[in-house]
Amino acid sequence: MSGLEKLTPPEMPAPFAKYSHAVVVPAGTRMLFCSGQLGLSADGTIPESAEAQADLCFAAIGHMLRAAGMDLSDIVRINAFVTDRAHMAGYMASRDRHVTSPPPASTLMIVSGFTKPEFKVEVEVVAAKAG
Repeated sequence: MSGLEKLTPPEMPAPFAKYSHAVVVPAGTRMLFCSGQLGLSADGTIPESAEAQADLCFAAIGHMLRAAGMDLSDIVRINAFVTDRAHMAGYMASRDRHVTSPPPASTLMIVSGFTKPEFKVEVEVVAAKAG
C-alpha cells in the first residue's frame, strides 16, 4: 500500500471501531472497485450467522483483489450493510480479522433487506495500489 495515507486527525474523536476516518490515494494509483458481495458459498449455501456470511464476503473480495494483483491490505474503503443491529457484532468480528492496521475507511449501515431474506450481510470495497 505504498503511497496511501490513512488519516485519523488528532482534532477528531477516535473511530468507534477498527477503521480510519480517511484515506488519501495519490494520483496514478491503480484502483479496484468491487461490487457488493453476499454471504454465499461456492456450492450455493448461505450460512446462518452474520459472521459466517461476512467471512464469505471477505473471501470473495480476497479473490477479486488477488486477480487484480492486490490483497486485503490494499483496501482503502469498506461499505458494509447488515439487515439488523443484532448482526453488527458478527460482521465487525469478521471485518476486524480481515483488515490490516492502520485500517481502511469504513461505513456500516442497517438496511431493510437483500435479494433473499436469508442474506444478513453485504460488503463492498474500494482498493488501491501504487504502481
